[in-house]
Amino acid sequence: MRTLLLLLVLTTAAAVAQLKYPVTERSAQTDNYFGTTVPDPYRWLEDDRSEKTAEWVQKQNAVTFGYLDKIPFREKVRNRLTQLMNYPRYTAPFRAGKNWFHYLNDGLQNQSVLYIMRGSLDAKPEVFLDPNKLSTDGTTSLAGITFSKDGRYAAYQISKAGSDWREIYVMDVKTKKLLSDRIEWAKFTGITWRGNGFFYNRYDAPKDTGSKLSASNEFQKVYYHVLGTPQAKDELMMQDTVNPHMGFGIGLTEDERFMTMTKWQRNANGNALFVRDLKTKGDWVPLLESFDDDIYVIDNVGDKLLVFTSHGSPNGRVVLIDPLKPAPGQWKNILPERKQALTSVSIVGDKLFAVYMQDVSHRVYVHALDGRFENEIPLETLGTVAGFGGERTDRYTFYTLTSFTYPSVIFRYDLKTKQSTMFRKTQIDFNPQNFVTTQVFYPSKDGTKIPMFIVHRKGIRLDGSHPAWLYGYGGFNVSINPTFTASRIVWLEQGGIFAVANIRGGSEYGEAWHQAGMKLKKQNVFDDFIAAAEYLIREKYTDPSRLAIEGRSNGGLLIGATINQRPDLFKVAHPAVGVMDMLRFQKFTIGWAWVNDYGSSDDSVQFEYLRRYSPVHNIRDTTKYPAVLVTTADHDDRVVPAHSFKYISTLQEKYKGPNPVLIRIETSAGHGTGKPLSKSIEEWADMYSFTWWNMGITPKYLLEQL
Repeated sequence: MRTLLLLLVLTTAAAVAQLKYPVTERSAQTDNYFGTTVPDPYRWLEDDRSEKTAEWVQKQNAVTFGYLDKIPFREKVRNRLTQLMNYPRYTAPFRAGKNWFHYLNDGLQNQSVLYIMRGSLDAKPEVFLDPNKLSTDGTTSLAGITFSKDGRYAAYQISKAGSDWREIYVMDVKTKKLLSDRIEWAKFTGITWRGNGFFYNRYDAPKDTGSKLSASNEFQKVYYHVLGTPQAKDELMMQDTVNPHMGFGIGLTEDERFMTMTKWQRNANGNALFVRDLKTKGDWVPLLESFDDDIYVIDNVGDKLLVFTSHGSPNGRVVLIDPLKPAPGQWKNILPERKQALTSVSIVGDKLFAVYMQDVSHRVYVHALDGRFENEIPLETLGTVAGFGGERTDRYTFYTLTSFTYPSVIFRYDLKTKQSTMFRKTQIDFNPQNFVTTQVFYPSKDGTKIPMFIVHRKGIRLDGSHPAWLYGYGGFNVSINPTFTASRIVWLEQGGIFAVANIRGGSEYGEAWHQAGMKLKKQNVFDDFIAAAEYLIREKYTDPSRLAIEGRSNGGLLIGATINQRPDLFKVAHPAVGVMDMLRFQKFTIGWAWVNDYGSSDDSVQFEYLRRYSPVHNIRDTTKYPAVLVTTADHDDRVVPAHSFKYISTLQEKYKGPNPVLIRIETSAGHGTGKPLSKSIEEWADMYSFTWWNMGITPKYLLEQL
């Protein structure tokens, strides 16, 4: 055994020594920011559709996959992931008209299939829409579906190769036949049915379709489409011809009496909300015109509106608003603000279902529409719930409960008996009793207590010998809740420790927690994550030679900034689809919408702050960087791949140490949503293999077969 391990270590060293990164051409490009000259030698990589960039991508992938191909257990890891992912995955059922629907992936399908149960939840399911048949390689996904009020029609959105651009089609529910309707260039849109058509959001078609994945998305418009007519005849309903960074959302109350309009814009922490009474055919009435708080209509109660808002209540509350007296001083508290953050509210069967966050786990409370408390819904485990959808006349509603070692279970809640019964349990070859989840609270640099979940096999000795995987996000008011992921079992069953640090910038403790990691306080996010790593090392869960870190999107920024500041803490780093150039992110696609969280280099004070932590601009000439595997995709039009391209080019240029610094560029994939299962399995196999290989660890199931 020792001989085998020594051989593996020597082979690893030899593989690294043989790495020759592609020589990435440098230009003399510079920019002047308020008198400060900043070089940008890899600006040309922002043109992700040029032949020159395509050649660079090919060369980088050749080096990366050449390296990965030499890892002897990589295929075994992929096979194990495939075994673990091969189990049926259901969503909770939902009703549209007289029919019921659910999604199901029977195991290894690239995309989940939508099934219909006609007339009854007990009816035999039949395939309604199978996205796997929309493309030969599984890269076209179903990005959303909305049914007409009577359930007769379904308008669905598709995404190709993971792009945020959407095409909308309409299907007759009874016959499953497509109508002639086809909508192009929709983006960041819902679908709201009214009458013989629906509202949707779109942008103008790009003047140069070659730039559709990178050009800034500006001047969003709202259109109304009448069934059976060409898109060219759609009626323009809303636009802002002055502000290019204004977005819209259109909704209806369940009884279709009130139409709602939300507005959101660049550098805003919330949204404005307007409402129109269609019964009286009145004008739009502003409920809140500022963009400083979150606010949305839950539904109406007669001629008044139940509204969620964070206005004057950072943790959220529910208020009753009379549209004839809409001033905030006239609002009536229905669910006053609590110490816990209110994460979602819905109405089913004339009951309010309120989901609160308590130390990053959900609690669910049922109230009458006037706010009177009725009962709490007991949950089988501390974890994350989703669901509680339905209509005002429904007696039942469904919800899903999950946690790190608790595979998703769907429950049916009876509003009359106030009881939950198990509706469907995930069947997977995994024994949760072999693992334990603990939550700790550790001090950050400024003394703030940060929660962290730690998952591992029962009975391990805390001697610092265990490989650990630390995940974080920290931004955009997004909380990282306990959820079950089958791919994580591969890490845990090999004795690995998995940890999630619930760092500032998210919504774990309401808006105050979010704002503590925004703009000129962004360094708190990195300090929190660094402190999480120090805790895991100090408490002997692991040590720096066995610690891997991962973050995606805004979390990719987290990883890039963290390993610049404390490269000595980590052995392996996985910055995925990250925001890495903090001076230019606002210039691409929807990047301008992130200015509220990050600030902008267009502001002199914010420029200086951004430049101090921007991953691309703070890579140092040092030999201390961990092994780095950057992951991105060629159709990512959320965080354009140029961020990762420029980052890895700079890292390969400056870093001269022994660890590999590579980039894995997926083709026909985007930011992550709708990625085919086959591609996800391949990516996780490569990430785990890269991690173990650089830690000098061979998974035990390979050793057992040698």
